[in-house]
Amino acid sequence: MVRINVWSSPRNLSTALMYSWRQRSDTTVVDEPLYAHYLATTQRSHPGFDEVLASQNNRGDQVVDEVILGHYATPVVFFKQMAKHLAGLDRSFLSECQNVLLTREPVDMLTSFQKEVPDVRLEDTGFVELVEILEWQLATGQTPIVVDSKQLRIDPEGVLNALCRRLDLNFDPAMLAWPAGPKPEDGVWAEYWYAGVHASEGFQPWHPKPDTLTPAIKAVLAAVMPLYQRLAPYSIRAET
Repeated sequence: MVRINVWSSPRNLSTALMYSWRQRSDTTVVDEPLYAHYLATTQRSHPGFDEVLASQNNRGDQVVDEVILGHYATPVVFFKQMAKHLAGLDRSFLSECQNVLLTREPVDMLTSFQKEVPDVRLEDTGFVELVEILEWQLATGQTPIVVDSKQLRIDPEGVLNALCRRLDLNFDPAMLAWPAGPKPEDGVWAEYWYAGVHASEGFQPWHPKPDTLTPAIKAVLAAVMPLYQRLAPYSIRAET
């Protein structure tokens, strides 16, 4: 079985990518199985905090054993993950999975994220964990697989094709489109975060976002940029 963790920063096409993989007949998708673990561990205020804790097991070690390393009927399972959800968790299970790093230009990510979490801090972005996974991959002789959401929007077919090749899987053209609306796999947090992706039927073209960051969040941007730049050389590039 191919177990794919896509570790993401927030507001980063991660749900759209999950919907894309959901279109494959050989794949089961799982939406943020470690979210409740993260909230219970950090007590970070998030929209729907109590609902998330009520909907999932918040014992991260059990989630790893029973969900991430559990049995599935399909040969491929795709886990949409926020990198920051690794907080306080033994990461040894990463060696039993394929680990993809999903990133986004920090200005765009923070401009979107601050709408729901206005007191954004560096630790909310997941970039520290993304770089830690990258360094672990390099130290263990792996070739990191990094997807930049801008490149994915510029050339969905090319980037998805390259991603599948890197995972030793065949590309399925069905991955380029999905039906609008909620999906059965959505977490209970969908009502707070998924309005845009629920209105979509595929990857939307990339457009630059205006920089509307507050001075406090610009300080977060300054801290995130070197981490993003560490990941950038490994990202799959658009072919168009």
